[in-house]
Amino acid sequence: MMADSRPAPERRARALMGVVAASALAYPVLFSAVQLVVAQLFTVDVAAVVVWLGVAVACCVALVAAVRWGAERRVRSAWLLVGLAPPVLFELWLLWPQLAR
Repeated sequence: MMADSRPAPERRARALMGVVAASALAYPVLFSAVQLVVAQLFTVDVAAVVVWLGVAVACCVALVAAVRWGAERRVRSAWLLVGLAPPVLFELWLLWPQLAR
């Protein structure tokens, strides 16, 4: 494995920027999770569930991308997409009675 040619302060700064970017996405992920609960359990709004699920997935992917960018790792990963499958299947299972009407 080749040694990194960047100086240590530059690598550290990039890692800290990745952590700051990822932590900035924590609130939108939490907010979209709360909105998903409201849309699924209290108002039962399929359109809102789809929108908030899309927002949550986008925020989660962006959070992982920010961490990987800060660590100078490749951002695109098949495992990231595989990791999204269980929550999507769970949401589909919850929405199935509404979609089957």
